[in-house]
Amino acid sequence: MQSGISASEELQTAFRALVSADDQRALLASIQNESLIPTTTLPLTSTDFTLDLHQLHSHLSTTQATYILLKTHPGEPNGYVAITYVPNTAPVRQKMLFASTRLTLVRELGIERFRRTVFVTEREELTAEGWRRGEESEGVQAPLTEEERGLEGVKEAEARESQGTGGRRGHVSSKVDVATGEGVVEALRLLGEEGCRGTLVQLKYVLPDETLQLDSSTDNVQPADVSSAITASEPRYSFYSHPSPSSETGTSILFIYTCPATSKIKERMIYSTGKSWTRTVAERDAGLTIAKSLEATEPKELDVDVLGGGAEQKEESGRGTPVAGTGGFARPKRPGRR
Repeated sequence: MQSGISASEELQTAFRALVSADDQRALLASIQNESLIPTTTLPLTSTDFTLDLHQLHSHLSTTQATYILLKTHPGEPNGYVAITYVPNTAPVRQKMLFASTRLTLVRELGIERFRRTVFVTEREELTAEGWRRGEESEGVQAPLTEEERGLEGVKEAEARESQGTGGRRGHVSSKVDVATGEGVVEALRLLGEEGCRGTLVQLKYVLPDETLQLDSSTDNVQPADVSSAITASEPRYSFYSHPSPSSETGTSILFIYTCPATSKIKERMIYSTGKSWTRTVAERDAGLTIAKSLEATEPKELDVDVLGGGAEQKEESGRGTPVAGTGGFARPKRPGRR
């Protein structure tokens, strides 16, 4: 689980009722006391689910996030869509929590039940017209299996990597070139929110699917605690909103790649191939500005001096330490060799 939150028995029961009932269109859920709970159900009044979307509006706040489990194709095994509604004016902490729990929600209720997952920020998107525009803009296609998505993503990433740095930069405006799981882009995007300081987002590849997934999102991580917060048993891509007083936003986003010496050969190959595209996902799709990139074998190498101040480190780029903007990674010295 990404956030440590799980579906309550009440939610499990309510969702089973939604599946079996002929007169229910949607189930709304929220997060309370570190648990996913049901809040209300909506009746099925039309054969076209988009004509029932108007019922949602009286239950959607402009400041409160909620999950919507929508029955779109009654009678079909995968006849449901999981919608995460997170208004732009919701608190940053709430945005992060709902984004990082999206995948947990569908997994615990049965991922095979859901044909789509949708992330929306405006109530207008949850109307018949808004839904139609959303499908047109996405160009909805028949979904690939998880295995197909994983293989496709890794093959594309390997092909891009083999072209070198110049070739990769020429494709920055293209589609995501690695297969990404639910919540990845949203969690990264929230790192750039005003007031988001000391948040550490860790991403990992889930094997054998080889899909980039959100591993964890932790708030209030001090620079001195980053090394102990990053997983030391497997490779990780980590993004950290480093408190930086000299930065205009008060934070600098660090991209950290760690690959322990005990990692398996296949893990090393996959993570090495995917690190440039993982950064591309963060910059292009989540809109982050990476102040500095770091690469370490063991997380314990990432002490306060190595992490630095993010933006301040750019001034030192002329002294032999490659930083973001040059295309390279700053590799920290091993402990005791400063």
